[in-house]
Order: sequence, then C-alpha cells, then structure tokens
Amino acid sequence: MGSPRLKTILMIENTLKNMEDSAITLANLKKILPKKVNHYTLMEALHYLYDSKKIIYCPDGILWIYNDSPKLQKAIEEGYEWKPDKKD
Repeated sequence: MGSPRLKTILMIENTLKNMEDSAITLANLKKILPKKVNHYTLMEALHYLYDSKKIIYCPDGILWIYNDSPKLQKAIEEGYEWKPDKKD
C-alpha cells in the first residue's frame, strides 16, 4: 500500500480542524468525512498529523491541537508568561 495522497490528508485535516466537538472517535471521524477513506489510508494520515503535532490521541478520541495564530507563535517564541492581576 502507498502513502495517502495530499488531497486525502487535507480532507482529513480540514474535517478535524473544523469539527464542532473538541475530540472525536475514529468511528465517528469515518462517518463525518466527506468521502470514504480506506482504514489503512486513514491511519497513515492520522500518524502523519500526529507526527506533525497537529493532533493528539486522548481518552475521548482524536483531538485537533494545532494553532497557527501568529500571536500565539510570537508569545511562545518570546516565552510569554500570563500574570493575572492580584486582587487582595
């Protein structure tokens, strides 16, 4: 078997990124994908997204974690630390 095509990976990525729930099971992901994807191909694509640090596997299923916000990236690079106002 070959690797998943870019079009398939992008379809899976967009589905995960735009879903309403925070986490989704593999079975439910298969149901909501716009097109059917072979199980092996889906697993390969999910491994790629995991290695790319875009998803994680949690007890509730698959969770999209990637955030491409420039503000977030800048805060991470600069080591931003949130300090809430102290109220006595």
